[in-house]
Amino acid sequence: MTAIRKSFGILALMVLVVACDVSSDEPALPPPNFDPIGLFDLVEVNVSPAQDLNEDGTASTNLLDELDCLTGTLLIDGDLVWTFEQVNLAVTPITGDDFEIDCTDSTTATGTWFANETTITFSGDPVLTTLQIENDGARLVAQVGQDLPGFQSFVYERRIVN
Repeated sequence: MTAIRKSFGILALMVLVVACDVSSDEPALPPPNFDPIGLFDLVEVNVSPAQDLNEDGTASTNLLDELDCLTGTLLIDGDLVWTFEQVNLAVTPITGDDFEIDCTDSTTATGTWFANETTITFSGDPVLTTLQIENDGARLVAQVGQDLPGFQSFVYERRIVN
Protein backbone atom coordinates (compact mmCIF):
# COMPACT_ATOMS: atom_id res chain seq x y z
CA MET A 1 0.00 0.00 0.00
CA THR A 2 2.87 2.37 0.84
CA ALA A 3 4.45 1.69 -2.55
CA ILE A 4 1.16 2.58 -4.30
CA ARG A 5 0.94 5.85 -2.35
CA LYS A 6 4.55 6.72 -3.20
CA SER A 7 3.99 5.88 -6.87
CA PHE A 8 0.81 7.93 -6.98
CA GLY A 9 2.57 10.86 -5.22
CA ILE A 10 5.49 10.73 -7.66
CA LEU A 11 3.12 10.53 -10.64
CA ALA A 12 1.09 13.51 -9.36
CA LEU A 13 4.29 15.52 -8.81
CA MET A 14 5.49 14.74 -12.37
CA VAL A 15 2.16 15.79 -13.88
CA LEU A 16 2.27 19.03 -11.88
CA VAL A 17 5.86 19.78 -12.95
CA VAL A 18 5.13 19.08 -16.64
CA ALA A 19 1.87 21.07 -16.58
CA CYS A 20 3.50 24.10 -14.98
CA ASP A 21 6.53 24.18 -17.27
CA VAL A 22 6.44 27.46 -19.18
CA SER A 23 8.34 27.61 -22.43
CA SER A 24 10.54 30.69 -22.70
CA ASP A 25 11.05 30.21 -26.45
CA GLU A 26 8.20 32.53 -27.42
CA PRO A 27 8.12 36.13 -26.19
CA ALA A 28 5.01 37.13 -24.26
CA LEU A 29 2.68 39.58 -26.01
CA PRO A 30 2.29 42.89 -24.23
CA PRO A 31 -1.19 43.52 -22.86
CA PRO A 32 -3.44 45.71 -25.05
CA ASN A 33 -3.77 49.42 -24.38
CA PHE A 34 -7.39 49.90 -23.34
CA ASP A 35 -7.33 53.74 -23.69
CA PRO A 36 -9.22 53.75 -27.03
CA ILE A 37 -12.26 51.89 -25.69
CA GLY A 38 -15.44 53.86 -26.40
CA LEU A 39 -17.78 55.19 -29.05
CA PHE A 40 -16.14 57.50 -31.60
CA ASP A 41 -17.78 59.88 -34.08
CA LEU A 42 -16.33 60.93 -37.41
CA VAL A 43 -15.44 64.64 -36.98
CA GLU A 44 -13.13 65.29 -39.92
CA VAL A 45 -12.65 64.01 -43.45
CA ASN A 46 -9.78 66.17 -44.63
CA VAL A 47 -9.07 66.82 -48.30
CA SER A 48 -6.71 68.89 -50.37
CA PRO A 49 -7.44 71.22 -52.08
CA ALA A 50 -10.30 72.81 -50.11
CA GLN A 51 -13.78 72.49 -51.65
CA ASP A 52 -17.00 74.55 -51.49
CA LEU A 53 -19.52 71.74 -52.01
CA ASN A 54 -22.44 73.48 -50.27
CA GLU A 55 -21.81 76.63 -52.35
CA ASP A 56 -21.86 78.99 -49.34
CA GLY A 57 -18.84 80.90 -50.62
CA THR A 58 -16.44 79.31 -48.09
CA ALA A 59 -14.27 76.40 -49.14
CA SER A 60 -13.18 73.93 -46.44
CA THR A 61 -10.61 71.16 -46.23
CA ASN A 62 -12.98 69.26 -43.86
CA LEU A 63 -15.81 67.65 -45.84
CA LEU A 64 -18.02 67.53 -42.72
CA ASP A 65 -18.26 71.34 -43.03
CA GLU A 66 -19.57 70.89 -46.58
CA LEU A 67 -21.74 67.74 -46.55
CA ASP A 68 -24.60 67.31 -44.06
CA CYS A 69 -25.05 63.68 -45.16
CA LEU A 70 -21.54 62.59 -44.10
CA THR A 71 -21.51 60.59 -40.83
CA GLY A 72 -19.56 57.78 -39.25
CA THR A 73 -19.22 55.94 -35.95
CA LEU A 74 -16.69 53.50 -34.56
CA LEU A 75 -17.36 51.42 -31.43
CA ILE A 76 -14.33 49.89 -29.73
CA ASP A 77 -15.28 47.65 -26.83
CA GLY A 78 -13.43 46.00 -23.95
CA ASP A 79 -13.93 42.53 -25.43
CA LEU A 80 -11.46 43.52 -28.18
CA VAL A 81 -14.25 43.80 -30.77
CA TRP A 82 -14.89 46.82 -33.02
CA THR A 83 -17.94 47.84 -35.04
CA PHE A 84 -17.88 50.49 -37.75
CA GLU A 85 -20.49 52.31 -39.84
CA GLN A 86 -19.74 55.19 -42.20
CA VAL A 87 -21.25 56.91 -45.24
CA ASN A 88 -19.25 56.35 -48.42
CA LEU A 89 -18.22 59.18 -50.73
CA ALA A 90 -18.18 59.31 -54.52
CA VAL A 91 -15.54 61.73 -55.82
CA THR A 92 -15.73 62.94 -59.42
CA PRO A 93 -13.26 65.43 -60.97
CA ILE A 94 -14.90 68.45 -62.61
CA THR A 95 -12.17 70.84 -63.75
CA GLY A 96 -8.82 71.81 -62.26
CA ASP A 97 -9.07 71.61 -58.47
CA ASP A 98 -12.88 71.34 -58.42
CA PHE A 99 -14.55 68.04 -57.59
CA GLU A 100 -18.08 66.80 -57.18
CA ILE A 101 -18.31 64.82 -53.94
CA ASP A 102 -21.52 63.05 -53.01
CA CYS A 103 -22.64 60.78 -50.18
CA THR A 104 -23.60 57.32 -51.38
CA ASP A 105 -24.45 54.18 -49.44
CA SER A 106 -22.82 53.29 -46.13
CA THR A 107 -20.32 50.66 -45.08
CA THR A 108 -20.64 48.53 -41.96
CA ALA A 109 -17.84 46.34 -40.68
CA THR A 110 -16.66 44.48 -37.59
CA GLY A 111 -13.64 42.61 -36.32
CA THR A 112 -11.13 42.50 -33.48
CA TRP A 113 -8.58 45.07 -32.38
CA PHE A 114 -5.29 45.43 -30.52
CA ALA A 115 -3.67 48.70 -29.42
CA ASN A 116 -0.25 49.69 -28.19
CA GLU A 117 0.65 53.18 -26.94
CA THR A 118 0.51 54.87 -30.36
CA THR A 119 -1.65 52.85 -32.75
CA ILE A 120 -4.72 50.66 -32.81
CA THR A 121 -4.68 47.79 -35.29
CA PHE A 122 -7.90 46.31 -36.66
CA SER A 123 -8.39 42.82 -38.03
CA GLY A 124 -11.42 41.18 -39.57
CA ASP A 125 -13.06 43.37 -42.19
CA PRO A 126 -10.35 45.27 -44.17
CA VAL A 127 -12.29 48.58 -44.05
CA LEU A 128 -10.04 49.64 -41.14
CA THR A 129 -6.39 48.67 -40.75
CA THR A 130 -4.68 51.06 -38.31
CA LEU A 131 -5.44 54.37 -36.61
CA GLN A 132 -3.10 56.65 -34.72
CA ILE A 133 -4.06 57.22 -31.06
CA GLU A 134 -3.98 60.87 -29.97
CA ASN A 135 -4.90 62.75 -26.77
CA ASP A 136 -4.77 59.65 -24.53
CA GLY A 137 -7.27 57.82 -26.72
CA ALA A 138 -9.71 60.72 -27.16
CA ARG A 139 -8.91 61.00 -30.91
CA LEU A 140 -8.16 58.36 -33.51
CA VAL A 141 -6.66 59.41 -36.85
CA ALA A 142 -6.25 57.58 -40.16
CA GLN A 143 -3.52 59.40 -42.12
CA VAL A 144 -4.00 58.70 -45.82
CA GLY A 145 -1.99 61.60 -47.25
CA GLN A 146 -3.55 61.80 -50.71
CA ASP A 147 -4.82 64.82 -52.62
CA LEU A 148 -8.27 64.70 -54.22
CA PRO A 149 -9.69 62.49 -55.58
CA GLY A 150 -8.10 60.81 -52.52
CA PHE A 151 -8.27 61.91 -48.90
CA GLN A 152 -5.76 63.44 -46.49
CA SER A 153 -7.13 61.96 -43.24
CA PHE A 154 -10.13 60.71 -41.30
CA VAL A 155 -10.48 61.82 -37.65
CA TYR A 156 -12.69 60.24 -35.00
CA GLU A 157 -13.37 61.73 -31.55
CA ARG A 158 -14.60 59.89 -28.50
CA ARG A 159 -18.26 60.66 -27.82
CA ILE A 160 -18.72 62.11 -24.36
CA VAL A 161 -21.67 60.46 -22.63
CA ASN A 162 -23.26 62.28 -19.71
